[in-house]
Amino acid sequence: MRQKITLREVGLRDGLQIHPTFMQTRDKLAWIMAEAATGIPEIEVTSYVPPKLIPQFADSGPVTEGALRIPGLTVTALIPNLRGAQRGLELGVHKLNFVMSVSQTHNMKNVRRSPEESAADFRDIAALIRSHPEAKRPVICGSLSTALGCSYEGRIAVSQVVKYAVQLAEAGAQEIVIADTVGYADPNQVRIVFKAVLAEVGSLPVAAHFHDTRGTGLANVCAALDCGITMFDASLAGLGGCPFAPGASGNVVMEDLCFMLDSMGYETGVDLQTLIKVRELVSNALPDISMQGALARAGLPRGYVTTAERVAVQ
Repeated sequence: MRQKITLREVGLRDGLQIHPTFMQTRDKLAWIMAEAATGIPEIEVTSYVPPKLIPQFADSGPVTEGALRIPGLTVTALIPNLRGAQRGLELGVHKLNFVMSVSQTHNMKNVRRSPEESAADFRDIAALIRSHPEAKRPVICGSLSTALGCSYEGRIAVSQVVKYAVQLAEAGAQEIVIADTVGYADPNQVRIVFKAVLAEVGSLPVAAHFHDTRGTGLANVCAALDCGITMFDASLAGLGGCPFAPGASGNVVMEDLCFMLDSMGYETGVDLQTLIKVRELVSNALPDISMQGALARAGLPRGYVTTAERVAVQ
């Protein structure tokens, strides 16, 4: 039986947050609709932060509302605090992704709070969500940024990653994300950290968020697969970066990730050729944005047969 991999597109949030040119709301929604049609099941469409901080998300309301009208798509939004959670509840988003940094320095620069204060914020957010009728509660996800390295502090102790993963789980997180925000990780480190986290919170879904800053992104995905991880964030054309992490560059390229997983026999449900075509939509809307991707450059191998096609003829 083929193993199912769940993919989440984060380019509309992680990819656009550092880009200086505003992407028009209609173009964002066209991107979301087009990528959902390729088979991507979940898209992080925006972040509920003040527009004065990140002007790219000034249209977070209309983008969320438009995305929620796409049948079958899980619509996710990033939140840094309680106010963001309240906005997500008002809009009816499917999943709220609360992000805090394990690194003290990065968390102070990003949200002006210590990790302990952010963990306390998450407890308040989880309580707020539980106070709503069950049918109206979004899934609450706890993401640990800089879990595999920090531009300011270097290596992060595994014990710290586990500590905050446990705190978020105990507070009510329904999913944990371990993020290599600045692309410091190597496969051996990935195995060590993910195994340690899974040993403590393995009853919850655990996802991986890798950046390809130093070319180890896909190798790190393979290491996470070895640990049993089946949920991954990625970004169309490898868009991404953090305004508070010097040297951080794009996420793992969604198209390349889908191709690698498909070639390994995993089930993603994504149409590779259709996914590649979505790049053109983004490029036309933002001609000044840098786009990465080996599959888009080289194309599928001659005679390539997808996993779905192989299974269909068996």
